[in-house]
Amino acid sequence: MGVTPHQIRVEVGELALTGFRVDPERVSAAFESELTRLIRAHGVPLATEGALTVDALSGLPPLPAGLSARRLGQELARAVHEGLSGYGEVAR
Repeated sequence: MGVTPHQIRVEVGELALTGFRVDPERVSAAFESELTRLIRAHGVPLATEGALTVDALSGLPPLPAGLSARRLGQELARAVHEGLSGYGEVAR
């Protein structure tokens, strides 16, 4: 019996933007907006059994360095959501 959560909280401690020449505030805003959209649309598949704490996501795809701040934030959010969907390696 699946339970639909009333609230999903995602805390991201750090986004490391090594090699990117973009405004981190704009990246962060785009990241938050896109991750919120993805979670509302698709949920967090790894959390279907209940609360989930993830220390790190790895094995996610590299991103091209020439992206705009908005696009970089969106792509980072998609990569994180893929990790929360069971793709990549999850450290709990």
